[in-house]
Amino acid sequence: MARTPTTPLDSPAPSREDEVIIREIDEAVREDELYTFLRNHGLKVLGVITLGIAGLGGYLVWNHFAEQKLEGQSEAVIAAMDYAAQRDFATAASKAEPLLADGNSPGARTAARFIQAAAALQSGDTAKATGLFKAIAADDDAPPALRDLARVREVTINYDQMKPADVIARLSPLAQPGNAWFGSAGELVAMAHLEAGNRAAAGKLFAAISKDESQPEPLRSRARQMAGLMGVDAVVDVKKLLKDEGISTDEEAPADGAAGQPIAAE
Repeated sequence: MARTPTTPLDSPAPSREDEVIIREIDEAVREDELYTFLRNHGLKVLGVITLGIAGLGGYLVWNHFAEQKLEGQSEAVIAAMDYAAQRDFATAASKAEPLLADGNSPGARTAARFIQAAAALQSGDTAKATGLFKAIAADDDAPPALRDLARVREVTINYDQMKPADVIARLSPLAQPGNAWFGSAGELVAMAHLEAGNRAAAGKLFAAISKDESQPEPLRSRARQMAGLMGVDAVVDVKKLLKDEGISTDEEAPADGAAGQPIAAE
């Protein structure tokens, strides 16, 4: 059974004055609730806001000094490389020396080691250069591509003193098609296979290098010649190879008189 409304259906609508009073009462209740919340939790809210602002400010300050430090390291690397480009390796090494300290970025530290290794090689100190290259290769924070390059450089300067098996074990992971150092590492590994008497493996690797169009042409040419000596066909496109060598591949016989000889008149 429906309940009987307590308010008569024909009761008059609230006046405008009543609406204003109701709205003022509602606003007063809301303000009172806000004041009560601030009185009970205001210090907590203020503490959270203060900590947030302090944290943001601290991060901005730290980021500013971090960027300044990285800029300083970059400038030191560029200065050292400029001296190296001028063949002043002693000054280049001294400029790079501070970057070897702990706290510098891995990239700056790795670049400094490469510069100092180049200076050591220039002065004939192979042992020092080898140690620097080993340090780069063993640095887990160094960029992987530079770690691999250091391994290639280490083997390159010590190749004559290494056993073929050691060269193969050291560089085989890099002597794979698609690796950034496939050409350099592959050539060293192929030569080690050849010295170990494994002509088939050497020829196969030389052929793979010669067919890799991403490798420098002088390296591909050397690899192609070595593969041929091993009895491995390393030529994919004969016509292209002859064209690259400047040899004409025109197979059509010249027509009568096309060779530049005059035709005798009857």
